[in-house]
Amino acid sequence: MRTLQRRQLVGHDILLARHGNHISAMRVDRTAGRVIALLDDGSIDSAPNMISPGLRMPETLRSILREDWKFLAVATACTAGFAGALTAAAVALAALADDPALTQMLTYAGN
Repeated sequence: MRTLQRRQLVGHDILLARHGNHISAMRVDRTAGRVIALLDDGSIDSAPNMISPGLRMPETLRSILREDWKFLAVATACTAGFAGALTAAAVALAALADDPALTQMLTYAGN
């Protein structure tokens, strides 16, 4: 069974090995696939964030949401719409029914 794991940022390790305690700040440039470090002397260094370009990293919850947010939004909207349609149909059937017991059962509001 696959589990969602936090991705390891290889660039952080590379930069720490190069500069140790002389790093002031680090940030991840996801579009370039690099980690960028600001050093104490004001210079900037960067390192690739992947061990190998062909290596498939484990999926994280954030990466799944980033890739599939449109599908998840459509699925949620369809589910909510379907539930609303079923509720409206049940209330409409209760209104059309001649049996008062059925009408009372389907429109029961917890009184």
